[in-house]
Amino acid sequence: MHTVVVGTSGTTAEDVIAVARGNARVELSGEALAALGRAREIVEALAAKPEPVYGVSTGFGALASRHISPELRAQLQRNIVRSHAAGMGPRVEREVVRALMFLRLKTVASGHTGVRPSVAQTMADVLNAGITPVVHEYGSLGCSGDLAPLSHCALALMGEGDAEGPDGTVRPAGELLAEAGIEPVELREKEGLALLNGTDGMLGMLVMALADLGKLYTSADITAALTLEALLGTEKVLQPELHAIRPHPGQGASAANMAAVLKDSGLTGHFQEESAPRVQDAYSVRCAPQVAGAGRDTMAHAALVASRELAAAVDNPVVLPDGRVESNGNFHGAPVAYVLDFLAIAAADLGSIAERRTDRLLDKNRSHGLPPFLADDAGVDSGLMIAQYTQAALVSEMKRLAVPASADSIPSSAMQEDHVSMGWSAARKLRTAVDNLTRIVAIELYAATRAIELRHGLTPAPASRAAIAAARAAGVEGPGPDRFLAPDLAAADAFVRSGALVDAVEAVTGPLA
Repeated sequence: MHTVVVGTSGTTAEDVIAVARGNARVELSGEALAALGRAREIVEALAAKPEPVYGVSTGFGALASRHISPELRAQLQRNIVRSHAAGMGPRVEREVVRALMFLRLKTVASGHTGVRPSVAQTMADVLNAGITPVVHEYGSLGCSGDLAPLSHCALALMGEGDAEGPDGTVRPAGELLAEAGIEPVELREKEGLALLNGTDGMLGMLVMALADLGKLYTSADITAALTLEALLGTEKVLQPELHAIRPHPGQGASAANMAAVLKDSGLTGHFQEESAPRVQDAYSVRCAPQVAGAGRDTMAHAALVASRELAAAVDNPVVLPDGRVESNGNFHGAPVAYVLDFLAIAAADLGSIAERRTDRLLDKNRSHGLPPFLADDAGVDSGLMIAQYTQAALVSEMKRLAVPASADSIPSSAMQEDHVSMGWSAARKLRTAVDNLTRIVAIELYAATRAIELRHGLTPAPASRAAIAAARAAGVEGPGPDRFLAPDLAAADAFVRSGALVDAVEAVTGPLA
């Protein structure tokens, strides 16, 4: 099994995916263990002094003015975890919780939190044992980080609360730790706070959304090309010299992808034929690279923000190399929240343009010779009429999900935490948006492949033929009389979601962007 080694300098998106989705093992480097030890010595020295130090010998948030005596400090750390584990609602997905736990371990291993090496090792042991704390949908305001979600994870480290075992069954965390031979942690000064104070949940969801969107944008370039082909459009708008004079990198990449799919097509360029006279394609076809390309550039910006956050040590207070323990605001989720919202906006627009292309395929007045709704016997058969309804409903929800969460703030903690990021909420809605976008692209694929097959006597591009053949082999049915449509759409969704569409096309074109 792949092993991810956690050091002091952060981690990578690839490692997050490996742990969250691939169940990779986690190990702490010798460098990390040494840094943990040095920072802990600083915290213990401060704890022994009579002067109060925030997070070490004081309360938290609006209660930070109270000095806590030594005999109550262990109780204080336990209490902050218990009281902050106040989430409600449905369970968060296993991959999200694993990403959250791993990213908190990444910060702990930096040596800036003052957590003992044994606590960090327990965090790694829980991940490696396949124990996943139960984390709930609601509870985080994205400042001071993802407090409630991280608290539920810390609670499991203490042997309290519920967790999912490696067999998928939810049981008391203490039982699962005992079966795995893991001793529950007894938290000391600063440790409870250090386990709660980070952007780890929203960051983990950002990293996974970027991975999913990267594949999905390539899929959308393919389906846009298939629709252009089915509508007998022109591939001349994809010429690289046209995109070179407006040098947005994403636009050029999307245009190149579409051109590669359409190479040697017998369906493109029929503009001046009497059966389909027109001067130029509609915006939804002609401007596909500009819209998808803008989304690609948005992803590039979001990936830059994610890379910086992956290199960060997010905690409050932090232990600095010169021995100071300083309060700070680095836990604020604004940098991550903004790009999560930006991605949701771009995804909504990509879904919207894909739906417009699908609608064009189904409208006999705009489809240049295709049957109404791509039906076998229009009137007797409804064809894909309601598939477009489903797609439109998904697009409508995408637009609602594009409303920025990060534009909101609700003060908390008796006005001590009076401006919050709502980054966790931005991440949660982005996950729904990515799911919906996958379904939207799948419906365009379903319509476009059927339309191409209805262009009798014309030969699609080799890459298009490969996509159609792979889709049919995966259970995505072709033209014919009306049938129960939901299974076909589910098969198209699975085909896109798995990456099989991209794989089939790249077998002909070579790697796409």
